[in-house]
Amino acid sequence: MKLQVSFHRYILVDTTTDLRFQALANRIERVDAVLFTHAHADHIHGIDDLRSFNHIQGKPIPCYGGLDTMEVIRHKFIYIFNGSARSDWIPRLEINIINSEFSLYSLQIVPLKIFHGEATIFGYRINDVSYLTDCNGIPDDTKKLLRGTKLLILDATRYQPHAKHYGLAQAIEVIKELKPERAVLTHLSHAFDHDKVNRELPSGIELAYDGMEMS
Repeated sequence: MKLQVSFHRYILVDTTTDLRFQALANRIERVDAVLFTHAHADHIHGIDDLRSFNHIQGKPIPCYGGLDTMEVIRHKFIYIFNGSARSDWIPRLEINIINSEFSLYSLQIVPLKIFHGEATIFGYRINDVSYLTDCNGIPDDTKKLLRGTKLLILDATRYQPHAKHYGLAQAIEVIKELKPERAVLTHLSHAFDHDKVNRELPSGIELAYDGMEMS
């Protein structure tokens, strides 16, 4: 997910494996910060593509995430962080460990603990927008932090429940409980016929698609 804020700042959530393609396809011209949800390959293995934004912007990119996530990233991409390579050959990134609310470019960002299988990872609430991908459970304390969310972006991988992701009916029940003004389902599989499912969803709920813009 890309979030644009005032003064043309762009916050990226995760560095997915097709980051270069998505940046070109969606005309993303800068990345001012990255929020990491967790360290699974499909969420971090596009990290090298941040180097191009270093060249454009001329400075390091701050990256935020939980302790376990950022330690895995340090280990997997040690060449970025151990100072052994020339800086113009690697991304220049600044690691920031977070576990509570913080301010970034005039936005209030709240890391949200959610369940992804047996792991506890982060979703994020950014002002009135909440983003919970790779999720199959939400602790009660996190649900309290989600109250009042206007836009909820939530995992719904397929029709039936999954060991690490919500099924469609489960996601809809969570949305009914949290009562956001609008909900968008993400992390979708090819099990869904996009147009058919969209027609059948309750009012205020829709499926995401590549390049989707929300305001």
